[in-house]
Amino acid sequence: MIQIERVYHHLEPDDSEGARFLVERLWPRGIKKTHLKLDGWLKDVAPSTELRKWYGHEPARWEEFQRRYAQELREHREALEPLVEAARRGDVTLLFSARDEDHNSAVVLKAHLERGLRPARRRSRQHPTVH
Repeated sequence: MIQIERVYHHLEPDDSEGARFLVERLWPRGIKKTHLKLDGWLKDVAPSTELRKWYGHEPARWEEFQRRYAQELREHREALEPLVEAARRGDVTLLFSARDEDHNSAVVLKAHLERGLRPARRRSRQHPTVH
């Protein structure tokens, strides 16, 4: 399962959450690096600086932001590998710093990862490995 959580709510993580990745290009303000228990800080899966600045968390730009960010993710599949591998092994929490918990890059990233993982699960059920 892939879940998302605001990094400011995650300073004392529950060990049952599985792998935890910060998916922001910039380190969250006011948080010391020693205060976060992370499996990785994946700057390269975050939206480009240009896209992040263009979006500016403007609700009117949300639909277009989703489209543009999804395109960036398709163009940089190799950056997603740590997340894909972790999700295949167990639960993953994507940590983000935006105030808006419903309209941020982690929402788009989660949906993108889930779409990518879904066909692999279907194929494995349809064509079981014979031992």
